[in-house]
Amino acid sequence: MSRLLSFIFLWLSILSSYAQEMQEGFTYLETGKYTEAKTFFENVLKTYPENRTARLCYGRAIGLSGDSEKAVAIFTTLKSEYPNDFEIKLNYAESLLWNSEFSEAESYYEKLTQEDKTSFSAVLGYANTLSNLKRYKEALEWVNKALQLQEGNPNALISRKYIRLGYANELSQDKKYTEALTLLDQNLEDFSNDKDTQLNKANINLISNDLVAAEKTYKALATNAKDSIASLNGLALVAHKNNKEKKALSLATTAASKVEKYKDYKNLYVSTQERYIQALLWNRTFNAAKEQIDQLQLIYPDNARVLALQATYGMYTSRFKNSTEAYTSILDKDTTSFDGNLGIANAYRAIGEDMKSYEYAFKTLQHYPKQPDAEKLIHTLKKAHTPFIEEKTTFTFDNGDNEAVSVGLASEIPLSTKLKTTFNYTYRTTKNTVTTNEATSHNATLGVDYKLNGKVSMMGNIGVTNADGFTNTFTSLVGEALLKIKPFRLQNLDIGYKRELQNFNADLLNREIIMNNYVLTYNLSTNFNLGWYTQLIHTSQTDDNTRNLLFTSLYYSILNKPLLKTGINYQYIAFADQVPTIYFSPEQFHLGEVFAEVVSDPKKQWFYSASAAFGQQFVEEDPASSTFRAEAKFGHQFSDRFMANIYGKYSNIASATAAGFEFVEFGFKLKWYFLQKPIFDQKIKELRP
Repeated sequence: MSRLLSFIFLWLSILSSYAQEMQEGFTYLETGKYTEAKTFFENVLKTYPENRTARLCYGRAIGLSGDSEKAVAIFTTLKSEYPNDFEIKLNYAESLLWNSEFSEAESYYEKLTQEDKTSFSAVLGYANTLSNLKRYKEALEWVNKALQLQEGNPNALISRKYIRLGYANELSQDKKYTEALTLLDQNLEDFSNDKDTQLNKANINLISNDLVAAEKTYKALATNAKDSIASLNGLALVAHKNNKEKKALSLATTAASKVEKYKDYKNLYVSTQERYIQALLWNRTFNAAKEQIDQLQLIYPDNARVLALQATYGMYTSRFKNSTEAYTSILDKDTTSFDGNLGIANAYRAIGEDMKSYEYAFKTLQHYPKQPDAEKLIHTLKKAHTPFIEEKTTFTFDNGDNEAVSVGLASEIPLSTKLKTTFNYTYRTTKNTVTTNEATSHNATLGVDYKLNGKVSMMGNIGVTNADGFTNTFTSLVGEALLKIKPFRLQNLDIGYKRELQNFNADLLNREIIMNNYVLTYNLSTNFNLGWYTQLIHTSQTDDNTRNLLFTSLYYSILNKPLLKTGINYQYIAFADQVPTIYFSPEQFHLGEVFAEVVSDPKKQWFYSASAAFGQQFVEEDPASSTFRAEAKFGHQFSDRFMANIYGKYSNIASATAAGFEFVEFGFKLKWYFLQKPIFDQKIKELRP
């Protein structure tokens, strides 16, 4: 008996000593030093190759240090040797998660939870597996069960936090913003002012355009020096969304100065510099933005976010080729990149390659389902390629006792992203209330527009005009041809010909005067808000008269949202023959004026535009006279497919009838997309990955 007791005490002493030796390895695992743990248990197994605990711990160290496939193999072997060992089963299930075998893990964890419903590890593992499978609603139910088993367990609370984040993101994609925000608020009850949760709340507020709530959320982030920088970055974005670009730049500048202390925190530093550069671009301070991008590139060469900034700079400055090259470089490194896919989709749209734009927008959705910006781009593209009908009615009056009513119908039917057909019909009746002369005209044309590439496009139409004057009835051929070219960056050149009937009033229409217009139009834009527009028209008429017209405008954009621009215009007109009793045909006419124009975002539900110009006109040797013209439009989009607007305009500039002329026009326009999608929508669908 004494020998037996001595043996037992000796065995317990050996086990105690061995457990103490293993404690170092356990500590490595508990503190996340998996490489050290791997080495430690590897050495233990050299002495005790069959030890279950050492093998189990070695498998965990292997899996947690990155070799998940080997870990699965180790636990598969252990499971076959110890088929009833629940701890080994749990570790095997967890190794499936490490190896991203989520479907296998889901079915295995389900068996484990049936085998032992009180096992915290099994229930929590099952919740995490469901989360990885993006079955967030079920995952939330199971993580709550885990917390019922171990109330306040930190691992379970962290799992629940990330499950709620995933679930909230899914709900926001389905536009269930209230439910998503409720989940995130529950997160904040567990983790007061949690940064991840606050950022997700702010993002949902931005998506739902609740900018007041977004601003409040970003402000709540500023609880310490580092997070105050993230807060400023977010507030700068909110200011941009509110069209307060100067405020956005001020906030971003403050953040950029503060982040200099935190250069070691790469993500924070790059994201702050990124926001600062974006703010410079929003304010069209392009030289400074380029300087900052170049400096950032020296620190982080070939960084995807820096490449994205280069591409964005290219988009803002119309260097679209540079943008596509930068986005391609991003995609060469990571085919799933959000910035790369959506960025190049927008770049291709800018250069007129709409099918490629569709392709990459679909790829964005493949990697980021229901992403709102990608969905918006596809919607915008499809709307641009959807057939529509437009009706326009106008009422015209002048101080020469002329009145006119015009009803027009236009239709555009895209057959592809490059080719579309057009149809126009106008019925116009005009009369003079004093002479009682009346005339009517019907004008109908069919045409095509073809976009060769992003730099060259052509359009043309041909038709007939039929006129019924008070002494003359006739039918004439009318038409138009136009070549549109972008010879250089920020430049547009149009060369065209247009044959039309002079139909300003009944007397002119009755005379059957056909105008052959040869047109040259040039527009130069700049990156510093200055622009120059010029149009030259040489007209030969069937009454053997000719006209030369020059119109040029130098303008400056003061605001971008809404667009507000001002400038000066000059117009020159000269006729070869003067026939003042028939129509206004001076030997020389000069007009100089200053103007201002404001245009709202036409994509908004309510939209408007207004312009006014004051000037002086000089008709041959006559004394100068003052001129004024104004035009305004106000419209509403009743749905995505139907919109309407009313407009009016006034001018006292000398025109087709005489100097001392006053002219008023008002009317309305209706536009209806009579199909819900492009005719070639099936070809578009084939681009989906």
